[in-house]
Amino acid sequence: MANEKKLIDEWSVRDLEDNSTLTVQIYSCTELGNQSKPGIQILTMGRFTNFEPLAAEMWAYKASKEGVTEFLLKDNSWLQFEDQYIKLYYVIGEKPKAKVEVKTRSSKPVVKEYELPFVF
Repeated sequence: MANEKKLIDEWSVRDLEDNSTLTVQIYSCTELGNQSKPGIQILTMGRFTNFEPLAAEMWAYKASKEGVTEFLLKDNSWLQFEDQYIKLYYVIGEKPKAKVEVKTRSSKPVVKEYELPFVF
């Protein structure tokens, strides 16, 4: 079976300083990762981040070591500036979630969460 990819959400946050935008696209996928299981894919700044069971299991382990329920994916986030960023989180819970936080210089942080189609 081939991976079926469907856009489930798309949103942007505009920066009034220079009229630029930070855009986020969320895709539902039927097959992701080495096990070809359902998951979601997040596209920000031309870079995909896959939320699939194997990666999520590793993130959950790292989060438990740090004692947090929201694990910041530092390698997948855009964190060059304190007042302008895109942060991606893996949120541990009964139903795990992907969390996206976007801030521009002229906006307040915009946060959205997406339930993941798997549990451990």
